[in-house]
Amino acid sequence: MIADHLIEILRCPLDRSELHRASADLVAKLNLAVAAGTLKNVAGEAFEKPLDGGLVRAAGDLLYPIIDEIPVMLPDEAIDLGAFN
Repeated sequence: MIADHLIEILRCPLDRSELHRASADLVAKLNLAVAAGTLKNVAGEAFEKPLDGGLVRAAGDLLYPIIDEIPVMLPDEAIDLGAFN
């Protein structure tokens, strides 16, 4: 698990906004899409591994996945939550 003090200093690489942990319900829904092969990142690539969690930017529109306990903070690897819902 990522320590709270680390999340406090991490920022969205696109707009420098604050990030917060994704809810367990959201992560569960995303992992259902991973299992179905339908979850894609902003670059259009499908996820092969389930997410351990996610960091959502302040606007609530992008989620940076946490995979193998490592936050993936690359903009192309983010999940567009607007397109997901």
